Amino acid sequence: MRIVVLHVVDKKLLKQFGVRIRELRLGLGLSQEHLAELTGFHRTYIGMVERGERNISLSNISVFAKYFEMSVSELLDFGTNSEA
Repeated sequence: MRIVVLHVVDKKLLKQFGVRIRELRLGLGLSQEHLAELTGFHRTYIGMVERGERNISLSNISVFAKYFEMSVSELLDFGTNSEA
């Protein structure tokens, strides 16, 4: 039973992170393709992250934080993310 609960929490966290990346990307007026070029990730990876379909590594979180010129903790501050 506990594993199922953790799985649901993980999905919510992944979705929240994806929404955060999408909001930051759109705030800069970037397409997924352009963000992919700038970060070195593949375009499909960006889409999967934004949809909460990828369990992103800490290393990749760091790449996003560096690109958006913020700390990892700032990037992970989801605030009142209404979509997630």
